[in-house]
Amino acid sequence: MTMPLPRAMQIVSAGLWPRDKAFASVTLDFDGRYRRRIRLTLDGGKGGILLDLPHAARLQDGDGLLLEDGRYVLVCAAMEKVMDITATSQHDAIRIAWHLGNRHLPVQVLEDGVLRLRYDHVIEHMVEGLGGRVRRTHQIFSPEPGAYEEGGGSAHAHAHAHSHDD
Repeated sequence: MTMPLPRAMQIVSAGLWPRDKAFASVTLDFDGRYRRRIRLTLDGGKGGILLDLPHAARLQDGDGLLLEDGRYVLVCAAMEKVMDITATSQHDAIRIAWHLGNRHLPVQVLEDGVLRLRYDHVIEHMVEGLGGRVRRTHQIFSPEPGAYEEGGGSAHAHAHAHSHDD
């Protein structure tokens, strides 16, 4: 008879849990970090856990999954094949951003204005045709949340007495 998997029923945001108390970690790519209920294999052959959330959620690098028994599992974002995009002019940068948005592609905006996308040879060719420069690399991919998603735009989750309609 097999033992039931430990269940993780809560995500604790990075920085809000005792990271040094993690008994294990799980490494997931961008797609694998958007989940509600799934069996996850722990890094290093330490077995598995059942992620069992009330609704689908985006796991971020450094988040903690709180298990029923009080232990934590560290969420690690996997390195992925991505492309970093730059432009030689503001005009080209805006055109490139418009075309990427028109295709509803997930985009990570880096602090230096570089746009990061998952690598795709068709998009690479399009960007170069629009005057952009593409650098292929392997990095963590954490794109912007949508404007209407929790954590994006002005939609955020906390209780308060004011509205955002002003």
